[in-house]
Amino acid sequence: MNHFQTLTPSSLSREAFVATFADIYEHSAWVAEQAFDLGQDPSIDEIDGLHQRMADLLLSASHAAQLALINAHPDLAGKAAVQGELTAASTSEQAGAGIHQCTAEEFARFTALNDAYKAKFGFPFIMAVKGSNRHQLLAAFETRIHNTPEQEFACALAEINKIALFRLQQL
Repeated sequence: MNHFQTLTPSSLSREAFVATFADIYEHSAWVAEQAFDLGQDPSIDEIDGLHQRMADLLLSASHAAQLALINAHPDLAGKAAVQGELTAASTSEQAGAGIHQCTAEEFARFTALNDAYKAKFGFPFIMAVKGSNRHQLLAAFETRIHNTPEQEFACALAEINKIALFRLQQL
């Protein structure tokens, strides 16, 4: 049982809950709003309990809502990262994977892969980067680009739920 260290979600007002959890799912406050609207009970005071509730909401959402959430994510080592336009969480996550230390050749490879991936799948490559380095990310990119669109859509949702868990564990 992993309790949140700094807060008790079930005791928060809707406004405070949404403000606290709005960016657990990148630029998608609707997940936090719907999680709150399901009711406040002690299960959401556990990291795993709240994560399961939020993950289930994402997985049961419409395809359009899921795609919008996927598209809310930045490219790995993309223009937003280079220009400092990422959310604080994304900046920290990408920096933790050493993306900011990429050589010019590695940035060029990320750019080419980002472009090819988006051309094939219609959404950005998503990977929970915590615990990975830029070499592992490039390897995963090069492997996953050969998946089917259905495989990658499911993989993107699974990776987004991993990212959400990591973000909840930081609270």
